[in-house]
Order: sequence, then structure tokens, then C-alpha cells
Amino acid sequence: MSEIWEMSATELARLIRSREVSSREAVEAHLRRIDEVNPQVNAVSVVLAEEALADADAADRAGGATGPLTGVPMTVKENIDVAGSATTLGIVPLRDAIAPRNAPHIAELRAAGAIPIGRTNMPEFGMRWHTTNDLHGPTRNPWSAAHTPGGSSGGDAAAVATGMAPLGMGNDGAGSLRWPAQCCGVTALRPSLGRVAQGGSGPTPFAFQLLAVHGPIARRVEDLRLAFTHMCGDSGGDPWHVPVPLQGPPITPPIRVRLATDPDGPDLAPDVASTLNRAAGLLRHAGYVVEESAPPALTRAGEIYFQIMSAYGRVHEEQPPVESVASEEFVRFWAAFESHWTRAAGRTSFDPLMVRAQIARSWAEWMTEAPLVLAPIFPMPAFPVGSDLDAGWLAGWPAAMRMAVAVNLLGLPSVAVPVGVADGLPQGVQIIAPRFREDLCLDAAAAIEGAVQPLTPIDPREHATPKR
Repeated sequence: MSEIWEMSATELARLIRSREVSSREAVEAHLRRIDEVNPQVNAVSVVLAEEALADADAADRAGGATGPLTGVPMTVKENIDVAGSATTLGIVPLRDAIAPRNAPHIAELRAAGAIPIGRTNMPEFGMRWHTTNDLHGPTRNPWSAAHTPGGSSGGDAAAVATGMAPLGMGNDGAGSLRWPAQCCGVTALRPSLGRVAQGGSGPTPFAFQLLAVHGPIARRVEDLRLAFTHMCGDSGGDPWHVPVPLQGPPITPPIRVRLATDPDGPDLAPDVASTLNRAAGLLRHAGYVVEESAPPALTRAGEIYFQIMSAYGRVHEEQPPVESVASEEFVRFWAAFESHWTRAAGRTSFDPLMVRAQIARSWAEWMTEAPLVLAPIFPMPAFPVGSDLDAGWLAGWPAAMRMAVAVNLLGLPSVAVPVGVADGLPQGVQIIAPRFREDLCLDAAAAIEGAVQPLTPIDPREHATPKR
């Protein structure tokens, strides 16, 4: 039998239900794994050992499995409320901002038996695609310390990849679940807008209400499905929440898939292109019909995304200067990126939500006959640490983001799934579906996953080790 920390959430939950493993044993195994590997990757920012063990003992006293996730440890990103723990957003001024209650989906997961075992690192404000801050320092990619683990859910991705927990809870406002999943070789689900409640102890700007969602990170697609099933039932007062059935109507096979890239964006890195083609072949082998097709209005979708995020991405009309609350490195990053961000907004729309609706209709029509889209997450693998501090390098980043942020703009579900390794770094793709058809994304991702070797969990490595 595998070590407990190597097990999937589904397997671990089954063993706890059958009383072959106790909840305490599960938590202790993952706490030992955190002690062993977290000093090397710095993914778990706060270890909730005492609280997790108390939860595990309570579950065991109750007779073992009291819910479908009983005893399964999970990490939670530091911009999601966990009662009694600080919701820091990765910035020093919020280090003591203790949440009075759980976010709705965290409460729901805990009611299903999942146990928060640690908080995870993130870039300041979640506004960077590399994970570091002055509060906890940098998180390192377990595949190569020289490369980014991604952001902003980089702490969860690195923690799950190294076996510190089988589940991580992050969020995605601009690829922040899918990009770290690609960088760290794990899988992630960005749910549809309205699936998972956005409630928390603080105010949420309109842009994040519309563009960002909470979602799970795991090593196996079946674990995404298991966690997702227990994240969607509590509205938490969120006006966007929609209680839609998790399983949509069946589609007569064969299911058609659009193989899509950005015709106006940067060229795909060779490893990303070969990974995309390999995933297409795996889907064809599984019975899907895959055909190339360019997404409609992708460039304009990116512009409207940046317009909405720029205009409505702040809580207050006036905010303190960024240098007064953020690290010197974040200030450098934003100084280098701000002009590119502003330029990416393109021609200003009188009503960006009207344009969003037009783009959404064109995508809905495009996906009528082929309800799935197979696409790259970003056009390159994990970048070397420090690249995103270079203004010249950052000039191409908004265009590189377009495929990822179009999903955010339109509120669509997407699953990131690893496909293989190239030059020592994990490679993955995303599968996009119509709104509220996470089931279709998960099914297709499972078909790909079933045809490749699992990439994680892994022990942290100092350098990427290319295959020869």
C-alpha cells in the first residue's frame, strides 16, 4: 500500500470509511510530510496542526467516517476565510486579520469531513503570476527551484504536488488555479461563475465577483470531482450563486472538441504545442472528435477583461499607496507591468458588460456543435524566477494571458490537467466547457489522465531534470 501522504483524496476517504486508516493517522502522516518537505518549497505558510488533530480526533470519536471527505486534509489559500486563521492576502498589514467564520465553501467542505491542515502562500493581493511576498517569502516550484510555481494559488499547487495534502483550495481570477497547476504538474478545476459562493468576511470588488471563482487543486481528476461536489450547495448570501445540478443532460457521443489557440497571440513554446497535440490525440483515442477552430473575439475578450478588472477591481475609491502595504519586489513588479496592463485594455468600451454579452453569445454559438474546447493554459511552461520583474519580458504577458482570461470573462468552467514532462518541467492543457458543464470538463480531463503516467506526488528538486 502507498504511504498515506501519497494517496489520492478519494482513496484516503475510502480507507477512512472502511476504518483501515483513522482520521488522526491521515492528518499525522500529512503533518510529517509538511515537516519533511515544506522547508524546501515554502508552500504552507501556516500549519494548523493543533486544530487539524482536534478535528481528526473528533471524527474518530464519532465513529470514523461522518461525511464523504472525513479525515481528508486540505490546504487553504490565504485569501480564503478559515475561522480562527488570518486571511492575509499575502500582505504584512493583514497578518492579524483573523477570520471570524469559514467561507461558505470551506464550511461546506468541513461539514463533509475535510480537515484544513494549513494555510498556503500567495503573491500579494493575488496580483502576480509568481508566488512570493514579504510576509512568508517565496514558494519554490518542486520541479525546479529556478522556475516559478505559478500564482496566485502557487502555494496550494506546490503543497499538493509534494504530498503535503491531497486537496488544495484556491481561486482563479486570471488563471490563478490553472497556471500554478500547469507549473507544478497537478490538476485544477475553475468552476463556472455562480457555482461556488464568493462570501467572505470582507467586501469583494465587482470585478472579482464577476471574474474570479473558488476552486480545488488535486493530483487526480476524481478528487476534483469529489471536492467540487461538496463546494456548491451554500449560497452564503452570494447574489451570483446558482443552485444548478452538478450533472448536466447527456450528450450523444461522439462529443466534439475544438482544438483552439490564439491566432493573434504569441507562438506556443514547442513543448506546449507538442503537449496540446498529444492531448488531442489522447482525446481522439478515447472517442472524442477533435477539430481545430479559432475562438471568436479572443483579442477583444482580453481587452474587455482588462477594462473590467482595471475599473472595478478595487474595494475602495481611494487606497493607500501600494508601496505602503506591499513589498519592494511587488512594487517593482507593478511598476514594470502597469503600462502593459493599461495598454492591454485596448479601445475603451462605453459599456464593457454589453460587449461581454456579445462575446458570450458568439462563444455559445461556437460551442453549440462542439461543447468542449481543448486549449493551452498559457503559451509557455513555468518561467524562470525573476522573469516577471523585467519590463521587456512583461510586455508580452497580457497577450499570453488571453486564452486564460477569456474563460474568466465569460464565467466558463475549465479543468487543467497534466499531460507529461518536457525538459524537466510539467506540461498541461485546459479543457473548457459551457457554463455549468463542469461534468463534461472533468470527464474529458479524466480521459486524458487515464492515458498518461501520474506526475505527482514528487520530492522537491533543486533543478529541472530533462529527460534524455
